[in-house]
Amino acid sequence: MKKIMLCVVVLFITAATFAQTKVGTIDPEFIISKMPELAQSQEALKVYNQDLEKQLTDKIATYEAALKAANETFTTLSDEAKNAKQTELTGMENDIQKFRANGAQLIQLKQSELLNPLYNKISEALSVVAKEQSFTQVLTIGNNNNLAYADPAFDLTNAVMAKLGIATE
Repeated sequence: MKKIMLCVVVLFITAATFAQTKVGTIDPEFIISKMPELAQSQEALKVYNQDLEKQLTDKIATYEAALKAANETFTTLSDEAKNAKQTELTGMENDIQKFRANGAQLIQLKQSELLNPLYNKISEALSVVAKEQSFTQVLTIGNNNNLAYADPAFDLTNAVMAKLGIATE
């Protein structure tokens, strides 16, 4: 019976030893900030933002021209034409308001579209580094750091940057 108990204890200790995990951390926001591709993404986002602003300016100019034209002819229009013109102007106002409201969301979507390839590049390099260094789990740290403590020895940020060819400071 003692031999069986000893075998079971040894088996549990062996299983516990092999079941050990190695957890690392990475700061993808820091890596993104150092990537040369970020400048291209920021420039593309700036151009997109300027395009949206131009579209809004054009919509406002069209509305103001229509409003001015309506005000000049409003007294001569029939009631039916007045109602149609007011409906048209209200529709234009609503369109401008919707465009303004959706502008921030459009910019966020464009930013995500531009940054996703960079995050994918980091993810691929992280996969290689984590496998090379036998990490079983990697946690994200950075601006929203929710970790109480992370040993810097297990931070893979610099290794991933090296894998991507980004100089570390």
